[in-house]
Amino acid sequence: MDQEPGNRGEIRHFLASRRARITPAQAGLPTTTRRRVAGLRREEVAVLAGVSTEWYTRLEKGHIAGVSEDVLDAVARALRLDDDERTYLFDLARSSRSGGRTPSRRKDVEVPPRIQWLLDSMTMSSAFVRNGRTDVVAANPLARALYAPMFDSATVDQRGRPNLARYIFLDPGARDFFVDWDAAGNATAALLRAEAGREPRDRALRELVGELCTLSPEFRSLWAAHDVLIRHDGIKRLQHPEAGHLELTFQSLDLPLPGRAVHDLVVYTAEPGTASEDRLKLLASWAATPSRAAEPGPRRPTA
Repeated sequence: MDQEPGNRGEIRHFLASRRARITPAQAGLPTTTRRRVAGLRREEVAVLAGVSTEWYTRLEKGHIAGVSEDVLDAVARALRLDDDERTYLFDLARSSRSGGRTPSRRKDVEVPPRIQWLLDSMTMSSAFVRNGRTDVVAANPLARALYAPMFDSATVDQRGRPNLARYIFLDPGARDFFVDWDAAGNATAALLRAEAGREPRDRALRELVGELCTLSPEFRSLWAAHDVLIRHDGIKRLQHPEAGHLELTFQSLDLPLPGRAVHDLVVYTAEPGTASEDRLKLLASWAATPSRAAEPGPRRPTA
């Protein structure tokens, strides 16, 4: 992660990257044939936001702590930030106002038994709880069966707890498991970037990002892009080693738990009447069999 005082590095790189992607024509500004920077100049953003060039330059250098919400809104509009990016910018401003600059290690929130009961009651859907660092902190049996390659990966922590980002970027088998590996990697890096905006002083998050940047060139490139994703849902295509090809719909829901940490309940289901539903049912049957570890795995369905 950026090693500048507070979160100034993240602010600087984020605003500069958003400015670089907008052309004068897109912003409704006159164009010239000779431009020394990609995208908009700082003075052009300042004009669009209704502030002085000196003021915007100072903002882009990371001095955001005393900026009003109205001004942040104006900058967000000038840079054409989407909802997630705007939230990220406001998170950066909020965290800049808080005291202390030493990274802290947040205590993990224990998932209450009632949450595990909820997960276990969902027998025909794969469901798990992940925190903002993409640690999978609770799961139902079908999720463990569906994501067996991740739960069995060498990338799990000492407690046997998997981390989605670590699996995607550090386990070579993830490229076979995720049919759309590029999309999974892009989304996961963007989710971690959003968490960095919420909790820039989280030492465990810094350690995770540092590890991924060191060991994965793909993650390092995505992290430098400063893309942000607050919520992630849609279609996921998986190539399961036992069940074969699965095309599933997944939905992420906010899960309020004590403390600052963000938790999502992620649920995977299959469209009724499809081959993927049959294969998910097969996995559910396997997951519900206590002696499955002592028996041969389910027969792989034909395509």
